[in-house]
Amino acid sequence: MTDHELGPTGEICFDLPSPYEPHPCGLLHLPRFIAKIRKHLADELPKSYQKNFCRGFDRFLCMHLNVDPKDVVEAVRQAGSDDIILDQLLCEIFPEDLKVVEWNREITKKGQTEAGREFLAESLTKMGTPEMIGQINSVMDMMDFDEGRIAGFSDQARREWEASS
Repeated sequence: MTDHELGPTGEICFDLPSPYEPHPCGLLHLPRFIAKIRKHLADELPKSYQKNFCRGFDRFLCMHLNVDPKDVVEAVRQAGSDDIILDQLLCEIFPEDLKVVEWNREITKKGQTEAGREFLAESLTKMGTPEMIGQINSVMDMMDFDEGRIAGFSDQARREWEASS
């Protein structure tokens, strides 16, 4: 595969949930963080995702909830693949008031400041898709674009992955 096919930092995980997918508790990005943790624990998280593992949106979510990312990782480790146990463990470490509306509003706007638009433009240029500048307007959209949920970057690779899944 070429660098263009691999994305801006390497291998693409097409099986991660969109950052727009809410957890049953309502928090956006939480299912994606949990999926990344499970891949990490199974030693299956590609290097291209390790760069921001427990950083970036993962860290922002934990800061919003006033929890340490390591505690979320430990809860996922203890629960294994049992989502009921995981939800119980997360309830123990998460605050009672998750402030879902505030979090969801904040995270969907990441990338809409002047610095954020510069970051998106630079990333899209590095990806070889500068024509998408102005069409990808948030970091969440960038993730979906990179992983082929928004057409234009990894479409063929995603189709191949879907056919093999």
